[in-house]
This record gives sequence, C-alpha cells and structure tokens, in this order.
Amino acid sequence: MTPVPLILFAHGARDPRWAEPFEAIRSALHAHDPGRRVELAYLELMSPSLVEVATRLHADGIRHACIVPLFLATGGHLRRDLPAMVETLRGTLPDFTLDVRPPLGESPEMRDAIVGWLARM
Repeated sequence: MTPVPLILFAHGARDPRWAEPFEAIRSALHAHDPGRRVELAYLELMSPSLVEVATRLHADGIRHACIVPLFLATGGHLRRDLPAMVETLRGTLPDFTLDVRPPLGESPEMRDAIVGWLARM
C-alpha cells in the first residue's frame, strides 16, 4: 500500500533562504521513505501554494493527502486561512480529500525535542 502523501505547509517569506530548513525536512523524509510523496506548500510570499500542490497531486491521480503545518502553534493562519484554503480545494477538487494535522509545536514529541535541545544550551 502506498503511503499517504504529505503536504508540508509553511508560512513563506520574501527571502528564499528562509525555506532551506523546510526543504531539508522534505529531503530527509524522502530519504527515510522514498516511496512516500512529500511536497512543500506555502501560505504566502513563496511558491508553490497549497492550491498549486493539491492541483498537481490531483493531476497525478492522487485523491488523498495529509497537510502537516510546519508552525509551532495554531494562530490566525491555521484557524482561518488554512481552513478557507482547504474548503476552496474541496469545492474545486471534490474527489480529493485532505486531512489537516495539528501544527508541529502541538506535538508532545516535538515539544520534548525542543526542550532537550534548549536544555543542552
């Protein structure tokens, strides 16, 4: 069975170097599981957008994906902007389902990793 594709969803910035850590995460995930499709999508200021990534996945015959917000907390973008984007996609691509996961910072494992990293300083 093919693993569910992941869409890593990040904010975006004017400086392209800002995306380097997210690209490294995508590359590491691909190396860990080459059979899983992992895409990056940005809320604003960078491309590809979530709509572009979802449309590309759909065009490739994929009908289900999981969005993983690369944010530390649920703020306005994840409360308002992301749900609006997902709703738009549901109207545009009704046979394409998207699961939205909590942001990274709400994961107990991620918090533990951050605390461990900070404790070593």
